[in-house]
Amino acid sequence: MPMITEDFKPFEKTFSIHDVMEIIVIILNTRDPYTYEHSWRVSALSEAIISNMQIDEKWKEIIHLAAHLHDVGKIGVADMILNKPDKLTNSEFEKMKDHSEIGFKIVNSIPQLSEIALYVRYHHERWDGRGYPCGLAGADIPFGARVIAVADTFDAISSDRPYKTGKSYEEAFSEIERVRGTQLCPEIVDVFLNMKDEIPGILAEVNKEIAQKIII
Repeated sequence: MPMITEDFKPFEKTFSIHDVMEIIVIILNTRDPYTYEHSWRVSALSEAIISNMQIDEKWKEIIHLAAHLHDVGKIGVADMILNKPDKLTNSEFEKMKDHSEIGFKIVNSIPQLSEIALYVRYHHERWDGRGYPCGLAGADIPFGARVIAVADTFDAISSDRPYKTGKSYEEAFSEIERVRGTQLCPEIVDVFLNMKDEIPGILAEVNKEIAQKIII
């Protein structure tokens, strides 16, 4: 029987949803530091978008959590694909696409996160119906997933990866405008583009936060 020291105290509080999210994201960092940092930036941008829309405050918290977890399914992607230093082949990209369904299953296993799980699943759907995993189009794509898609796309364009150098913010804004109404929700793109002057400051702050985190 294991020994229990006299000063041992049971947990004085239950874990919150934020605690669970932090644990999951830190685990993700051990697999892929880029995705860890990307999740922080996408979360900050998504929350900023919501702050600039006439929407109930409750959405901030929900989308903040969903954006942090949107790529958690990459935990289930093979290392040779996840950490490949070159551009993925078509077949490798098909396997990478599984991350949205894997992430959905992980997050949906926690009953309180069922709504968030939908945003994780559908953040790669496109406004024109040509996205994945289900080919949803327009307003059939959950609102939270549409918000995350804009923030996710901007950060993917503007951040460095081993196989590509990130584009400038101005170039990223131009690309976001180009795919308005095809890849991305027009309403959310319009809100995002009206925030141009805010974005550099938001990202500077979140990158400072990332640098202060303990990296395992």
